[in-house]
Amino acid sequence: MVRLLVSMMLVASLCSCTGVGVDHYADQQPKLDLGRFFSKPVKAWGIFEKRSGEVAKRFEVQIDSRREGNQLILDERFVYSDGTRQRRVWTLTPDGPGRWRGRAGDVVGEAIGEVAGNALRWRYRLNLPVDGSVYEVSFDDWMYLMDEDTLINRSSMSKFGVEWGQVTLFFRRQ
Repeated sequence: MVRLLVSMMLVASLCSCTGVGVDHYADQQPKLDLGRFFSKPVKAWGIFEKRSGEVAKRFEVQIDSRREGNQLILDERFVYSDGTRQRRVWTLTPDGPGRWRGRAGDVVGEAIGEVAGNALRWRYRLNLPVDGSVYEVSFDDWMYLMDEDTLINRSSMSKFGVEWGQVTLFFRRQ
C-alpha cells in the first residue's frame, strides 16, 4: 500500500511539471519586439531532426513582412534540401501585452504566442504534408533574440503527446 501511495505521488508530481514559462525570460536582453525584428526582410536557415537525432531535412526561408493596421503579415518562402518549395503567410495580431495570435493557411485554428524579455513561445497545430499524406501535428516553438539582427528558434513537433522531432532555425535580418 505504501508503494502504491508513493508511486501515485511520484506520478502526480511528474504530471504537474510544466517546464519553464516565458515569464522566466522577462529580464533578458535584448527585448524582443516582433514588429521591429520583422521590419526588414529576414533570411533563415534550419534543419528538421527526427526523434532519433537524424537530420531529415535542411531548408532556407526568405521572410518578407508588412503591416496592415495593427497586424503583422509574414510571408515565408521555404526551399528544402530535396528541392521542394513551400509558402506560408502568417497574419499575426497583438492580443494584449506580450501576447499574439496568428493564423496561416496550414495552421489548424489559431496560434498563440507569448513574449517576455528576449523570448517568444509560440504554440500551434499544423497540417504537415509528408510523403503524400497530411498529418496534424503540434508545434511548441521557442524563439530567443540574440542581438538586434539574430533570432534563434527551437521547436518541438509532436502528435498525441509523442515527440516526432525537433526543428532548429537561425533567423538573420538583412
